Amino acid sequence: MQKIVIYTDGGARNNPGPAGAGVVVIDGKKRVELRKYLGSQTNNWAEYEAVALALHAAKARGLAGREIEVRMDSKLVVEQILGNWKIKEPTLKPQVAKVHALLADFPKYHFVHIPREENAEADALVNEAIDAAT
Repeated sequence: MQKIVIYTDGGARNNPGPAGAGVVVIDGKKRVELRKYLGSQTNNWAEYEAVALALHAAKARGLAGREIEVRMDSKLVVEQILGNWKIKEPTLKPQVAKVHALLADFPKYHFVHIPREENAEADALVNEAIDAAT
C-alpha cells in the first residue's frame, strides 16, 4: 500500500493576526485540498493547526493505519514534533499534544522539512482562507 503524502502550511498576517491553515492530502491519484480560517493566531500556532487539520481529514477519509509523510516548510514544527527541539512557547504545548494524540492513529509517519517553494499549493490555500474571512 502506497504512503499518503500530506502538505501542510499555516500562516498569520502581522503575526499574530488573521491566520489560516492549508492542507493538500495525496493518496495515490486521490487528492483533497482543505483550507480553514483560524481567527487571530501566530504563525507557529497556525502551522500546528494545519497538521491537526490534515490528520483529522486523513482519519475521516478512512486513512488511519496507513503510512503518512507530512511535508511542511516550518522547520520549527518539524523539529518540535520529532522531539529534537524544545517547545518554549506555552501556547504551542497544547498544539503539540493535539498533534501527537492524532498521530496515534498513524503507526508509521514521517515529518519532512521542505523549501517554501515546494509548498506553494498549501500556502495558497492559507491565503485563500484568510482572504475569504477578512
